Amino acid sequence: MMSRTIAAWLMLLLAASVAEAANETVAGELTVDPPTLMALGFAWAIEGDDNRNAQVSIAYREKGKTEWRRGLDLLRLQKEEVYMRGALDYTAPNMFAGSLFDLREDTEYEVRLRLQDPDGVKGEAEKNVTVRTRAEPRPAAGGRIFHVYPPGFKGEREEPAFSGLLEAYYMASLGGDWSRAPQPRVRAGDIIKVHAGLYLSKRDHYSHEINSGFTTCCGTPWDGTYYLTQDGTPERPIAIVAGGDGEVIFDGDGNTVLFNLMGGDYHYFEGITIRNTGTAIEAGIKDIAGAKGLTVKRSRFENVGTAVHSDWSGSSNFYIADNDMLGREDLGYVFTWYAIEPWSARPDFSERAKMKSFYAVAVYGQGHVIAYNRVRGFHDGIDHATYGMPDNYPDTPPDRLPVSIDIYNNDISVVHDNCIEADGAVRNVRIMRNRCFNAPLGAMSPQPIFGGPAYFIRNVVYNAWWGPVKVHGDPSGVYYLNNTFVGEFKQLTPMSNVHLRNNLLLGQGTESRVLSLDTFTNYSSSDYNGFRPNPEAKEAFAWNSPPFDEVRNYYPDRRTQATAPPALTRRVFATLPEYARATGQDRHSRLVDYDVFVNAPKPDYSDITRVVAVESVDLRLRKGAAAIDAGIELPNITDGFTGSAPDLGAYEFGVPIPHYGPRPEAKP
Repeated sequence: MMSRTIAAWLMLLLAASVAEAANETVAGELTVDPPTLMALGFAWAIEGDDNRNAQVSIAYREKGKTEWRRGLDLLRLQKEEVYMRGALDYTAPNMFAGSLFDLREDTEYEVRLRLQDPDGVKGEAEKNVTVRTRAEPRPAAGGRIFHVYPPGFKGEREEPAFSGLLEAYYMASLGGDWSRAPQPRVRAGDIIKVHAGLYLSKRDHYSHEINSGFTTCCGTPWDGTYYLTQDGTPERPIAIVAGGDGEVIFDGDGNTVLFNLMGGDYHYFEGITIRNTGTAIEAGIKDIAGAKGLTVKRSRFENVGTAVHSDWSGSSNFYIADNDMLGREDLGYVFTWYAIEPWSARPDFSERAKMKSFYAVAVYGQGHVIAYNRVRGFHDGIDHATYGMPDNYPDTPPDRLPVSIDIYNNDISVVHDNCIEADGAVRNVRIMRNRCFNAPLGAMSPQPIFGGPAYFIRNVVYNAWWGPVKVHGDPSGVYYLNNTFVGEFKQLTPMSNVHLRNNLLLGQGTESRVLSLDTFTNYSSSDYNGFRPNPEAKEAFAWNSPPFDEVRNYYPDRRTQATAPPALTRRVFATLPEYARATGQDRHSRLVDYDVFVNAPKPDYSDITRVVAVESVDLRLRKGAAAIDAGIELPNITDGFTGSAPDLGAYEFGVPIPHYGPRPEAKP
């Protein structure tokens, strides 16, 4: 009897010890994600902290400086589930992850991360690392220079001179059966200066006449594709740049792919025009091959199906900036491909819904920067490829994990679907300061995010019929911070671990509720936002989650029953005070209306195809607006706010708006 009692007590003590250990945090390995030009990302693995009361603070400073600056605390991930039948089945790790933003390029930073837990920390509770941001790619100094002229050029040439790009890239440019035979001429660090003119291969000719010779000088028979297969290096790319004496035009003559870079790393394009082709630059195909280190700067794309594409998981460190990308979709009206009312009721739906262009840019991988581009007339604007599960999950190699992606200061208008998709990324995806107009079917999309964080910061959306977001695939770990979103916030599937702060969300009448949030996790949160409910709506807010006595619930029946919906508790409210009292969310949020803006009326959808000119709308805050000084300070995001508190929305009152699209100083 005595021995059984002692054994029972020992079991209770052991159980208590295990429970205590589960709340204690055990520090694991810190991962530094690939740096970009303006951001750094981190992931700190842990064990324990079952009660979710640990936190990781982050501070940073330029090396050599004395003053530390705060960053936004890292996001707590705790095995959130991302599931879609037949496509996705992912469980996030137990960790913290997060980013630092708006850093100086090519600069060394000291970063200090501190892990704290009232229940105790086992292991190293402070991590100190030194990390350098990337420099903007540039042609190598001292590289060999080759001069390329269009076929038939009769003027004075700089030497060494070649007719057509491939004659410079390879040792010769032979025609017909011999077109693939020449050995490469270029090597890392070389610069090919392409002089003004039209570069148009007669791909339907076995050979064609140039001057009095009979040759195929430019070497792109049949498919009309330039296959560029040599490797540069990060410091010494193979550069193909405009010669500075006029417009350089590569015309695909209606072919499928103009430049194929799947066999060559670190190519650099600058100042050229690419037109009349299906895919202008193909840099990777899933499970086949792809490229690293592609740079495309200050170039123009016209009449293309896709400007830049890669969904090869090994792609990394692309830099696509200051380009003008024009697709084939009609810029005179807004239309969507998706057969829903009111679009499908139009007599012209079947014809207008046909897709003429796909993406402007679609990439997958890590370390990519897509910034300051102007995009018009595509199905989608700028996308991280949806892709599906990370390679070989759960044992994804580190270099195949889609992390550390920056999409910022782009100007996107008149698309069939979304302006920007962060789909298929794992963590530290930064969607910042983009302007999105005339996107009918969900302007910005996280479908899905695998754990996160994905940041949507200071973006502007207007004339987006569906609304500013399109949520699908059960994404997890998403921040919406200081955005100006004209349109209702709604979802196709629930989210997990989602957080809204300092946003303006204005109902435009295409949906009843201004905010309808579905989440599997009761640690999702929303506060310090400005809402404009639709005046005629009886339901203004919804917060649907598991019962509040559950931290989270992923409802196993959604995996076993093909049609079983998540059994979230439905909570719908007519007013902001009712919603805040019942849920604890948005207690510091307030009501606003369109008069907070200098000049931005509620979008007029009496004609759903109407294109709103970007310059006709001014989304800056009007003096005295209710959105001024109504936000909460967010370190590294609202730094430098001008009043007693940060303002709501993308624009701080009295501060110049960001520059969108190609920078004037970036012109070739």
